Amino acid sequence: MKRILPLLVFLALLTGCGGNTADGAYRQITQEKAKEMMDTQDVIILDVREQSEYDSGHIPGAVLLPVGTIDEATAAAAIPAKDSTVLVYCRSGNRSKTAASALAELGYTNLYEFGGINTWPYETES
Repeated sequence: MKRILPLLVFLALLTGCGGNTADGAYRQITQEKAKEMMDTQDVIILDVREQSEYDSGHIPGAVLLPVGTIDEATAAAAIPAKDSTVLVYCRSGNRSKTAASALAELGYTNLYEFGGINTWPYETES
């Protein structure tokens, strides 16, 4: 039992990181799950790339909010309610993680990060 207890504590801490939005984090999901949510739920799709990247192709219905511009005012303009379901993506998945963390720090509670458009197998538009 003495050997199992530290393992259980470690596993509890590990599973709590990045998966629970109640503590100001976000959830990472697959692109398949993101597409399913887009098709069945009321979601905000947030593209956190730059304007030129967005113009070259984005997920239909996506709202542009470049990661470098995220603050209380810009986030509030793009995401009216802090409990809105928000699906965040970028080009490869790096900026979307940064953006999701920044939004969580601003108090947004229903955040899902699903990587980058460079591997998005579904429809895009320019």
